Amino acid sequence: MKVYLAGPEVFLPNAREVLDQKIELTRRYGFVPVSPGDLEVPATDTKRAKGLAISSINQRLMMSTDMIIANLTPFRGVAADVGTAFELGFMCARGCPAYAFSNTASNHFDRVAHHYEGRIQADGDNRLRGPDGLAMEDFDMVDNLMLDGGVDAQGGAIVTREVDPERLYVDHQAFEECLRIAAARFLR
Repeated sequence: MKVYLAGPEVFLPNAREVLDQKIELTRRYGFVPVSPGDLEVPATDTKRAKGLAISSINQRLMMSTDMIIANLTPFRGVAADVGTAFELGFMCARGCPAYAFSNTASNHFDRVAHHYEGRIQADGDNRLRGPDGLAMEDFDMVDNLMLDGGVDAQGGAIVTREVDPERLYVDHQAFEECLRIAAARFLR
């Protein structure tokens, strides 16, 4: 089975090293890894054209795979990387098995509450809202309900761990647990 490795690791200064570690782990568990960091980006005339080329290549890579493991560790805020969220949705829409992990054990609600510095109040309908008036999701899920729901609908699992903040995107224990779970399901 080919596994698409989604996550914000492509933005790290040591992206190639981190992706190579994940690729090696994936092979060790008997899967064929496909990583967006493996793409060859063609020369383009504009930044936009380059971005569109990368998007097109990533979509072709996803179409060539059978399953996804997505890194939902919060990235640049309280939620998963938006590109990773797109990729997870794309693969779920294809009906592919989906697994995910986060190197932060706190749930989405707790992270948003922390962002709001605890300034949350119930409105007249008893719906929790932040100081900006926006309603909050309070479903004890790793991230937005659509991400958790997508993984669940595909029969997958989400693994969470609390890791040292300095190792947030380079600790592979939760990723490896996803590989273990998937291998037990598909390769035994």
